[in-house]
Amino acid sequence: MDILWAQSAPLTAREVGRLIQDRDLAPTTVMTVLDRLSRKGFLNRTRDGRAWRYEPAESRDAYVTELMLEALDLTGDRSAALTRFAQAVSGSEAEILRRALMELEEQ
Repeated sequence: MDILWAQSAPLTAREVGRLIQDRDLAPTTVMTVLDRLSRKGFLNRTRDGRAWRYEPAESRDAYVTELMLEALDLTGDRSAALTRFAQAVSGSEAEILRRALMELEEQ
């Protein structure tokens, strides 16, 4: 996913394979993983001749947001989890949260 998020255009499995530098993966392995991610809704794919081109279905930020919301759903007390989260962020992160909440209130 990191490789696809870093690109400005959809990639084929072969292109993704070339960009994975830390592993020696078979092209079929890369194709299988991309196909599975596509079936699970993480990637969109379009035909390009005989190959498929893959791109993220959502931005990295949208994906992380969804993970955070799922984590909140796991707790029995969302209020307590949010409070604890707010206590754990840095001052600059807290300021970003304050601004975001103020913008939501103004809407």
